[in-house]
Amino acid sequence: MNMRPGTQLARRPLHFFLAADCSGSMAADGKVQALNMAVREVLPHLAQVAGENPHVDLLFSALAFSSGVRWHVDPPVPVDEVGWTDLTPGGYTDMGAALSEIAERLHVARAGDRAMAPAIVLVSDGQPTDDFRGGLDRLLAEPFGAVALRIAVAIGRDADQSVLVEFQGGGEPLRAHNPEQLVRMIRWASTAVTRAASEIAPTPGLLAPVPWRVSDPSSDEVVW
Repeated sequence: MNMRPGTQLARRPLHFFLAADCSGSMAADGKVQALNMAVREVLPHLAQVAGENPHVDLLFSALAFSSGVRWHVDPPVPVDEVGWTDLTPGGYTDMGAALSEIAERLHVARAGDRAMAPAIVLVSDGQPTDDFRGGLDRLLAEPFGAVALRIAVAIGRDADQSVLVEFQGGGEPLRAHNPEQLVRMIRWASTAVTRAASEIAPTPGLLAPVPWRVSDPSSDEVVW
């Protein structure tokens, strides 16, 4: 049976950005391997959750930052079509440049007025080695950046908690001290994106994220 125009619920794009620290310190203790494993395990779950939201078209992008920035998954693709290749570590921690790059991408994405407020998950085990606040200011100067659902995941004891709190706009970042916790934290952060979208009515215009709260992770043995 043919449906009349307008009887189907229009799907709206929701851009999901993963900004992954690939600095040299991520080579220690299997951190980058754990991050790759976490993303691989989370993608099918994220695709399932996205599929349960009929008004959301979840588009996935990934950006790696070390000495400079490079897009790892680009252009944005539906989350169920992502083909993940492993990240490799080396170099410094140009986190500010990563935020500036996402800001530039959001400036372009804003041209599509049907887009929902985006989500940015930032994962890091260290502290920025460039102009972090300049990059954050540029991100927040973009209307999409200011309303984005921003979630930070701190890997290990050496992650700079203060900048991750600034990135989030307050609140404690998620913390992972071993591979098992990292999988859970990436999964929680990713699921929060689509859960938040599912609680937002599909009304016209820019949509802001709903409030979210992080529960404490279980206490596994600390290895990082």
